[in-house]
Amino acid sequence: MANPSAGLENRVRDYRARRGWSQEGLARRAGLSRAGVSAIETGRLVPSAAAALALAAAFGVRVEDIFSLPRPAPEGVSWAWEPAALPSRYWRAEVGGTTRLFPAEPTPLGVVPHDGVARGAGSVPSEPGGADPGATLVMACCDPAVGLLADALARAAGVRLIALTRPSRAALDLLGRGLVHAAGVHLARAGDGNDAAVREAVGPGYVLLRVARWEEGVAFGPARRLRTVGEAVRSGLRWVGREVGSGARQCLDELLGDRTPPRRQAHDHRGVAEAVRAGWADAGVCLRLAGEEAGLGFLPVREEAYDLCFPESLADDPRLRALTDAVRSPVYRRLLGELPGYDSGETGEIRRVI
Repeated sequence: MANPSAGLENRVRDYRARRGWSQEGLARRAGLSRAGVSAIETGRLVPSAAAALALAAAFGVRVEDIFSLPRPAPEGVSWAWEPAALPSRYWRAEVGGTTRLFPAEPTPLGVVPHDGVARGAGSVPSEPGGADPGATLVMACCDPAVGLLADALARAAGVRLIALTRPSRAALDLLGRGLVHAAGVHLARAGDGNDAAVREAVGPGYVLLRVARWEEGVAFGPARRLRTVGEAVRSGLRWVGREVGSGARQCLDELLGDRTPPRRQAHDHRGVAEAVRAGWADAGVCLRLAGEEAGLGFLPVREEAYDLCFPESLADDPRLRALTDAVRSPVYRRLLGELPGYDSGETGEIRRVI
């Protein structure tokens, strides 16, 4: 066997799994070592001609059925960003006239069916499937209730929503680079707008669609019996933090003042609540919804305006029109307003960032 060359695609694992064989069983049938089979499956080694022929004979297929050179991505298709590792499941979506491949990742929507699997560097599968890229809307946000919006979009317009978990500033960065259709933003108190944050991050020419006002505050284990936010701050609690650029981090920094930010960080509101629920931290800043879902105590700190931001140039895109209609729909507004800490009184209002 030779050293690996970049991008050789192999389907050894797929064929082995279909037959219900273990790596040891395949190695025995092909006359190879189990370690060799493992290295081939993971792409760490490329088989010699003899090993490739032996594997093909064991499966009863042609060598080209299990090994192939990488196919370049079709013209007009590119990765939104490189996957962390290969093989990588991905979703496809058309954004700004380009069909982009988004490496699959955990989402607040659970496991979203993927459209294909890229197995080699610089390649995509020869037979991609899945949803229509032109009927897929990609949003970067941290709203734990985004599943309600995904359901409304699918039911009313047949649009698939891919919700990537990102804090507000990271979401705006992806939006400004043309990699997502919309970004969720909550970097201002409810009495103020998110306009200034959007203008600073990506400039004018964007639209803000109000989703809700929501309560952000301190979640803590109910055994603590804290009565005020000030008491929580003075109590020497172990805090779990959030990333720089998130609304929750902004709120926590205001609470802790000059103190060193917490070393341990969660990646979203439910992550904060889970860290506290599991006892890894005593308190953290998150939305009331996440805190109450986890059965935690909650002290409100501030009410924030949560908006979806998208380019004004995409306002006539059918997916963005469907997004606006879904947010304004009576069913979505009712369900949203019934969530703990969500106020849907302004839901559906639109402002231009100039």
